[in-house]
Amino acid sequence: MSHTAREKAKLIARVRRIKGQIEGIERALEADAACVEVLRQIASVRGAVSGLTAEVMEDHLREHVLAPPDDKERHQGGEEMIEVIRAYMK
Repeated sequence: MSHTAREKAKLIARVRRIKGQIEGIERALEADAACVEVLRQIASVRGAVSGLTAEVMEDHLREHVLAPPDDKERHQGGEEMIEVIRAYMK
């Protein structure tokens, strides 16, 4: 995914924020936090992961489906995106 190299710092920063959120869930569970608080934190993580997924999907579509140099690469990029979307929607 050479196109992710251009956005590497931004993507890694998002992953690190998600990691911090996950650690927050772990701390809340260890501290016997209220269920509603844990659920709010889980919802935040889910939203953050969905946002990250959408960004990488969009980058993939722009790089491999909308702007490839030939039809073979376009087809392969489209097939890869379909596979990812199917896995994501499960």
